[in-house]
Amino acid sequence: MKGHVCKVCGFISINGEAPDNCPVCGAPKTAFLEKEDAIKIPQDSNNLSELEKKHIPSITVVKKCGLIPEGCQDVHVKIGQIQHPMQTEHYIQHVDFYIDKTFIARVHLLPDKLNPAAALHLKIGTGKLTAIEFCTVHGVWISEVNL
Repeated sequence: MKGHVCKVCGFISINGEAPDNCPVCGAPKTAFLEKEDAIKIPQDSNNLSELEKKHIPSITVVKKCGLIPEGCQDVHVKIGQIQHPMQTEHYIQHVDFYIDKTFIARVHLLPDKLNPAAALHLKIGTGKLTAIEFCTVHGVWISEVNL
């Protein structure tokens, strides 16, 4: 899948253009490269390979938040149907979140202290939520759900 990739921090713009400044690290537009294969997608979403099962984010939307009772919904992202390893040489470095192709958050993960998962508490109730994860060995993978 095509995207504009920040050469400084690895952020990927998925809305069809490079931003004036990277929303993660602040790098200028000139730091972005357009790449046709920036994000990996499954060959056949009905017949996933073992590699795809370990890398495609699994998104769960919980309409009633456990922490903020009014105007909040939880989003839980687990990397893979088969749990992805979190080893020093092979781990999920971060998960980026977007709503309607606009970046909203990055969650950094450390291999020795965290599991390959992240969560957000959203104010917004509608739109398309995208989760993009970065594996240090196998690259960038994407998943999307409608809120």
